[in-house]
Amino acid sequence: MSTSIPPLPAATRTFTLQFSSTRRGARLARLLTYEQLRSWKVSPGVADRAEQIVAELAANAALHGRVRGRDFRLTLANDSATGVLRVAITDARGDRLPSPVADFIRPPDDESGRGLLIVAALADRWGSDPYPPSGKTVWAECDFRAAGHAD
Repeated sequence: MSTSIPPLPAATRTFTLQFSSTRRGARLARLLTYEQLRSWKVSPGVADRAEQIVAELAANAALHGRVRGRDFRLTLANDSATGVLRVAITDARGDRLPSPVADFIRPPDDESGRGLLIVAALADRWGSDPYPPSGKTVWAECDFRAAGHAD
């Protein structure tokens, strides 16, 4: 008698690490994202987008989400079942929520203030959630099935 083995559910790979809320911490988050996505064999197109998203969100966490003595956390989740790579940055400033992209009107000569516009352009979806008791998580998702991602 022949029996078939049901397929195992697809696993979600995760990577989580805390970083100091500094420029150095933001840079390290971007560099470790690059290495982690490379080890997961994420397609270069998705990995490049995710790396830039991490750079922008980590810089925002270090600049706008900083609370003295508190770190920010990076979480990467590679879900092969849904075909989504999720980037999430959690910081300690829940009182400073990101504004919708439509609210970003900047003079052309401003040197900053475009990070979330870049995230919105690179991600398939993005948003923020409260992180009790006083923080927030800003997340972005990139679909990799359409980009030819191989697990």
